[in-house]
Amino acid sequence: MAETDVIVIGAGVIGLSAAIAAQARRLSVVVLDREAPAARASAGNAGAFAFSDILPPASPGILRKAPRWIIDPLGPLSVPPLYAIKIAPWMFRFWRACSPSRVAHTTAAQAALMDLAKAELEPFLK
Repeated sequence: MAETDVIVIGAGVIGLSAAIAAQARRLSVVVLDREAPAARASAGNAGAFAFSDILPPASPGILRKAPRWIIDPLGPLSVPPLYAIKIAPWMFRFWRACSPSRVAHTTAAQAALMDLAKAELEPFLK
């Protein structure tokens, strides 16, 4: 039996990426996981890659909707009044991130990140 240079525990995207990188360095690799490769990694995102989802949550449109959401206990952004006080500094930073210039900057950064991720993923899938 051949000697193993690297044992990777976990066959999610990080574990498999580490295993492929080790193999590229001509190391012998064994990947261990209690389930099938990427079985758990795929559960949360249905195995999809959202390369086109680059718009940040902080955007001017959100600011128009958020006040109604915050006071609706069944809304997508329900914040209890006492907790709103606690997270006020974060809410202020979120509000500032909604400026058109910051949204443009964040969108450009996210697009560049997704382009890089897609370029790195394509050889991995082969």
